[in-house]
Amino acid sequence: MKKPPRRPMTLRDVSEASGVSEMTVSRVLRNKGDVSPATRTKVQAAAKRLGYVPNRIAGSLASSHVNLVAVIIPSLKNMVFPEVLSGISDALDATELQPVFGVTEYRPDKEEQVLFEMLSWRPAGIIIAGLEHSDPSRAMLAQADVPVVEIMDTDGDPIDACVGISHRRAGREMAEAIIAAGYRRIGFMGTQMPLDHRARKRFEGFTHTLARSGIEIADRDFYAGGSALIKGREMTQAMLNRHPDLDFLYYSNDMIGAGGLMYLLDRGIDIPGQIGLAGFNGVELLAGLPRRLATMDACRFEIGHRAARIIADRVAGREGDGDVVQLTPRIDFGDTLIRG
Repeated sequence: MKKPPRRPMTLRDVSEASGVSEMTVSRVLRNKGDVSPATRTKVQAAAKRLGYVPNRIAGSLASSHVNLVAVIIPSLKNMVFPEVLSGISDALDATELQPVFGVTEYRPDKEEQVLFEMLSWRPAGIIIAGLEHSDPSRAMLAQADVPVVEIMDTDGDPIDACVGISHRRAGREMAEAIIAAGYRRIGFMGTQMPLDHRARKRFEGFTHTLARSGIEIADRDFYAGGSALIKGREMTQAMLNRHPDLDFLYYSNDMIGAGGLMYLLDRGIDIPGQIGLAGFNGVELLAGLPRRLATMDACRFEIGHRAARIIADRVAGREGDGDVVQLTPRIDFGDTLIRG
C-alpha cells in the first residue's frame, strides 16, 4: 500500500507545539538572541519531539534538496559495511547523486546527532542501517520529505522502505544445519546485545530453533569492541576451558569465528569431527584460512546496491523496487560444518 506523502516540519509547527513565536523558535534553533533557559528548553523539546530539522540550504539554492544521499552506518571498523558502501557507490555511479557517509558507533545518541546534521543539508535521500532507532531519530526520519531506506534488516516495521535479510531466519537456518549434522553440545559467542540488534535477532532465531529440538545453548559469551581475531581466540579458549565437551561453536561474525578456528587448529583439534564451527557474513578476506569457515553470506553488496537504486528511482520519478526488499542468504558449509 502506498504511503501518504510526508510534509516537512516548519518553524510554525514548532511554534504551535511550544507555545512561543516563530521568531523565538528561530532564535533558539540558531542559538542566537536573548532567550530564557526555560523557553529554550521548551522549544528544543518540541523540535525534538516533532522531528524538526532546520534547513541550512534554504534561500541559497533554487532546489529544496542537494544531490547528496546521506548514508548512515554504525561502523567502518566492521568489515561488513565497506561492501555495503561499495554497492551504494556502484548504483549511484551513473547518476548525479553522490553518497556522503556518517558513522554512529552503534550509539543511539550519535545516530541522532549524525542524522540531524545530514538532514539539515536536505539530502535527496537517506540510507540508514537498521530498523531500530531512538524516538527522536524516528521522528526525524518520519518527517523527512525524502526517500528513506533502512538497510541490513527486514525483521521489523520500516519507516519508509527497507532492504536486507531476515536475521531471525538466518539464525534459524544455521541452527537447522547444525542439528541436521548431529551436533548437540553448542556454545555461542558474539557481540554485546541489545546494541547489535541484528546479532540479537540471529541469536533469537538460532536459540528458538534449537529449543524446538530440545537443545539448549550449553554456554554463551559476549564481547564489546571491534570484531577481531584475538577476541575469537580468547573467547574460544575460555569457553572450552569451561566446557571441554562442546561439539559446536557458533559465532555471531566471521572474524571472531576465524580467531576460534586458528586457536583450535593450533591445538590440533579435529575440525569438524570433534568440534564444528560456523560464523556469519561470508567475509572474503578470510578465504585464505587453512580451513574454510562455515558461514552465511549477508548479501552486503546487493543490499547497498538495491537501496541506492530505490533512492535513485524515486528521485527520478521512476517505478522501482517495492517498499520491502528481502534478500535470501545461503549457508556456505566450508570445511567446518558437516553436511547433514
